[in-house]
Amino acid sequence: MIQDAQDLSKLKVALVHDWLPLIGGAERVLEQFTKIFPQAEIFTLFDFLSPQQKKIFGSCKIHTSYLNKLPYVEKYYRHLLAFCPQAIESFDLSEFDLVISSSAALAKGVITRPYQKHFAYVHSPARYAWDLTHKYLRDSGLHKGIKGYIAQNMLHKFRIWDMRTINGVDKFIANSSFIAKRINRTYRRSAEVIYPPVNIEQFSFSEHKKEYYLTASRLVGYKKIDIIAKAFRNMPDKNLIVIGSGPDENKIRDIAFSSPNIQCLGYQETKNMREYMQHAKAFVFAAEEDFGIIPLEAQACGTPVIAFGKGGALETVIGYNEHNQANATGIFFDEQTPKAIQKAVEEFSIISPQILPENCRKNAEKFSNDVFKDKVIASIIDMYHKGSDI
Repeated sequence: MIQDAQDLSKLKVALVHDWLPLIGGAERVLEQFTKIFPQAEIFTLFDFLSPQQKKIFGSCKIHTSYLNKLPYVEKYYRHLLAFCPQAIESFDLSEFDLVISSSAALAKGVITRPYQKHFAYVHSPARYAWDLTHKYLRDSGLHKGIKGYIAQNMLHKFRIWDMRTINGVDKFIANSSFIAKRINRTYRRSAEVIYPPVNIEQFSFSEHKKEYYLTASRLVGYKKIDIIAKAFRNMPDKNLIVIGSGPDENKIRDIAFSSPNIQCLGYQETKNMREYMQHAKAFVFAAEEDFGIIPLEAQACGTPVIAFGKGGALETVIGYNEHNQANATGIFFDEQTPKAIQKAVEEFSIISPQILPENCRKNAEKFSNDVFKDKVIASIIDMYHKGSDI
């Protein structure tokens, strides 16, 4: 019987991850799993990381699928969805006692045996196959014609396979209550919530703020950086710094070109971004994320957050209102529009003295690496005691 962390350390553990194209939030979760289980082995469809980047996984051996051997696959791996279910099932994990999957689409589909336990940490059910299917097809130009038929047929088959995979999971873990609801709606399975880890020690606290607002992200459409820039274009007395690069960078720079109060700094090393984050008057966050780590990194610096009031931000930011003033770490706006952001920024400029930097830091500490590791260990032990939640 598994009673404690020492018993877990004796298990042979397989960590299954969708793919490793770069180091992002999901990879930071995997990093913490390797710290809990340094004896584990990693299985992933694709691995494009440099040897330096792989150091975050310690000495864990990384196994890749046969798809990883395709020439120049790093350029088109996202278009291989039709082949990925079979590839993820090709991993032979029969020698392992415990399987932990870190999945946003495919990893939970590994084949397990009756004597094994499968602990599935789900970042999200595959949005392009479920609730955002029609948007994905429209945005990709695959909503009509022969290509549309092929794409829809592929996603239909993926959904059938995806429903098969849930029978191999003993315990579902969601990265937020928002995702737990989506898991229940999609798979009709309950999920325990364990928030992703935030390395708050890398984001030093500072109570000294300057007269600028900050937003930072990969500059892609759903992050809505353009509407943040448009909002500040209408507030010439308030300064905005934008950090990040991506497909929308030229669009953002065009807005900033006619707005002297907006600076686009492009990509910045973590050290530089951290310094801007420490001294910002507030961090502005307009995306609807499943969780969203960066608002917590801002709070770890003692910086309040002005956030869109949907998705994971509702769980990571304590909103200011008449009933909750003493512990607030930011405020919310209700629509992803420049007007709504402008209104929120103007409101924040009035109530900002009541949002204390130390409260922001205190809130971020609830999401630390140590808290994550303790909750994962406790949840796995609980799984062994109670068995499957199927």
